[in-house]
Amino acid sequence: MQIYSNNRTMRTKFSLNLISPAKNMVKIHPDKAFPVDFSVGEGKTSPYLTTEKESFTIWMRSLVFHSKGCTVFDSKGNLIYRVDNYNSKSCSEVYLMDLYGKILFTLRQKKLGLFKSWKGYNSTGTRFQLRKNFKILPKGSSSSYKVVMGSRIVDGDHQSCYKIVKRKSVFTIEDGSGRLLAEVKKKQSNIKSLDLGKDVLTMMVEPQVDHSLIMGIVIAYSLLKCKL
Repeated sequence: MQIYSNNRTMRTKFSLNLISPAKNMVKIHPDKAFPVDFSVGEGKTSPYLTTEKESFTIWMRSLVFHSKGCTVFDSKGNLIYRVDNYNSKSCSEVYLMDLYGKILFTLRQKKLGLFKSWKGYNSTGTRFQLRKNFKILPKGSSSSYKVVMGSRIVDGDHQSCYKIVKRKSVFTIEDGSGRLLAEVKKKQSNIKSLDLGKDVLTMMVEPQVDHSLIMGIVIAYSLLKCKL
């Protein structure tokens, strides 16, 4: 940036650091993050619809000081999504945003007696509700969570439901017919014996899947599990 005053030129460099990372902080994504121009090809296809299998890195931390949340990068290191909760005392309403701060999903907590669930809404009318399946399962079996799409659902309409299945440290998101949509697990470093930590995850999304919806479901699941 150049500032002109009294025919003299003063060159001033400005930098904005939202966080102050540790000196030896491990790089959690492969490349330097650059803004993504979602306007390219707009109108032809959704910028959030995968054309092939895609990998994302979820860092369960906010880029803003004194804020809880998470940051999501694509496989090229581009910042794609972020969640920043400025009110650490309250977590009843959370926003999933793109890198410019545009709200993509509003997530609200719903309580029914002792049971909790999270509802997601976006500007296009997409709605979902995430709750745990309260079924007695054999010891050691995987736990599951139900994602109901829309405000109402007809009993037996499996096409309106998604399912989260947790197996040890890995959980998957499947549609009503059992087709795999996404898998989330702890991210492994390319450097042998280097542990990135429990708060760095890899999300693999299958082709022809809206990854903004998948991300909304992942955030709701993290909130339900009190991990965000």
